[in-house]
Amino acid sequence: MNIALIVAAGRGHRLGGPLPKQYLPLNGGAILRHTILAWQTHPDIHAVQVLIHPDDLSLYVGATKGLALRPPLHGGATRQESVRNGLLGIADLHPANVLIHDAVRPFIGHATIGAVLASLSRHPGALACVAVTDTLKRVQDGMVMETIDRGRIFRAQTPQGFRYADILAAHQRALREVPGIEFTDDSMIAEFAGLAVEMVPDSETNFKITTAQDLRRAETQLSQEETTK
Repeated sequence: MNIALIVAAGRGHRLGGPLPKQYLPLNGGAILRHTILAWQTHPDIHAVQVLIHPDDLSLYVGATKGLALRPPLHGGATRQESVRNGLLGIADLHPANVLIHDAVRPFIGHATIGAVLASLSRHPGALACVAVTDTLKRVQDGMVMETIDRGRIFRAQTPQGFRYADILAAHQRALREVPGIEFTDDSMIAEFAGLAVEMVPDSETNFKITTAQDLRRAETQLSQEETTK
């Protein structure tokens, strides 16, 4: 069984206004709703589990009206804690694989999901990435020190997929052995635990909505996708 774990417990208001960004409207539906639908329509995803902030239940209910979903789970104070809560909360499903995804990446493509799942047949972890195209510089005290070879540099996105038992054990080990360290993504936790993680090429269209400019870009992209259907 392959489970999508959508992390929507953040309280970020960077876009302004009273709503956390995952509940902002995007062409008639909340950003979170679009993200969920992208996963629910993939034939190899058997269930979608969403993690929310405890204060956002009414927003979540409104955003997901009419969708067949498991009851939401509560996230924690950090992304790492939220994901750990989610992993424990889906144990009853006995999943083989779990694909962890940001709530504000509504344009995840089926091809990327399929590629991550295919990678998990070969490795315990898979990370959707895009190549860095800009020239990179290492800077110290405001001065350029060197140019970094960008050929081996990639930007991590989501989904980040793992064999369920492996990533749960990695999270539990991190909590036990380095409780004071906050890992910024699940691939970093996998690296800490010694799990092999394969890079899966992703698209720039699978971007994260964090600014007003991103939201305008998302509106345009969604309109274009609907026009071409």
